[in-house]
Amino acid sequence: MDAAVTTDRESRSLFFWFSAGHWANDSAPGAVWIIAPAIGVAMGLTPGEVGLLIAIQSAGAALAYLPAGIIADRVTNQGRLLLASFVWVAVGYALASTAPDFWTVALLLAIAGLGDAAWHPIATGVLVRLRPDRRAEALGIHAFGGTLAEVTAPLAMGFLLAEFGWRYSLLFAALPAALMAIAFIPVSRRVPREHGARISLADLTALLGLWRRPAGLGIIGVITSYNMAHMAVLAMMPLYLQSAHRFSPAETGIAFSAMIFLGAVVQPVAGRFSDRIGRKPVIVVGNLIAAVAALSVWLLGDNILLALSCFAIAITVMTAIRSAILATAVDYSSHREATTLGLTFSFLDGVGALGAWLAGIAANVEIGSAFLLAGVLAAIAATASVPMTLGRSADGEIPMKVRP
Repeated sequence: MDAAVTTDRESRSLFFWFSAGHWANDSAPGAVWIIAPAIGVAMGLTPGEVGLLIAIQSAGAALAYLPAGIIADRVTNQGRLLLASFVWVAVGYALASTAPDFWTVALLLAIAGLGDAAWHPIATGVLVRLRPDRRAEALGIHAFGGTLAEVTAPLAMGFLLAEFGWRYSLLFAALPAALMAIAFIPVSRRVPREHGARISLADLTALLGLWRRPAGLGIIGVITSYNMAHMAVLAMMPLYLQSAHRFSPAETGIAFSAMIFLGAVVQPVAGRFSDRIGRKPVIVVGNLIAAVAALSVWLLGDNILLALSCFAIAITVMTAIRSAILATAVDYSSHREATTLGLTFSFLDGVGALGAWLAGIAANVEIGSAFLLAGVLAAIAATASVPMTLGRSADGEIPMKVRP
């Protein structure tokens, strides 16, 4: 099926399946937010090592983003690539559940994450081609599935850990990808095929050249500082609740899931809002709110109700603006969507993964210091966005706006 002749009904159906597929693939890495502290307890790890475990998983997976985007722009049948990602995730995380020590589990989590990472630029590349006038909204709908995985997986893990330990819990987290590998077989045949010119080495060189311009480097700076802040909060919040306020794994899972759920609900709305009014107001204001909330945890975290409220604000806002961040990258390059998104995800989850590790190092000194770091990084992202001309393509043209 060609993207140009895809009906509205078929598009809606694909949006549903892509969001569901995103949920299935992200369930296992979403579970790691809650499982990582349990691995830390079982293996006697420091907060820095727990942060490093999460960072290695994310940074390792980031190695797949750009190659997956390039491959997606070179092949016509992208449905098969999406189908293969479910198999990789299911097998990879099942193997990780058998790891005997820290470095083995870190390596296997990174390898397993390659399959999940590959899904993102391929799927989002298809969707932004289906809705070129509503890029951020399309990305927000797709992102809802991934964010929902970070609601359901931590919630389930919080209860499973108490009964089965981290190994069986991680094995259970791989089950959605295994089931989706079966359910997605007929869907993979309906994914629109891309019949345009395939990306060449010259195309890739030109695309990388765009990102070496001052405007491109500025966007990269915003992307990485934003996600470092986001990763710092997500990685250390479960450990903080359990160490500073004696939350159980189940209570931590409930709190984490509730906060992510709020962001999941708001994300498509924030995406559409940025389509209408522009990317910059959404990105600047969102990062500033997150910065204030994270710094408030550092200053006033002894009050558990205030800490939970600030966590909820920071996580909700940073989750909500993610689709606007991604759409900014597509706006700037204005072509080769899958490769552009692959490059963007590489910076988001590759360089951005350093946020989890650095937050863990800060937590080695004092657990609340992790959120001082997160607040500073979010403030940097907001400040760096102010002088930039976001929402324009690399040649200066304003991208298409959503229809009223």
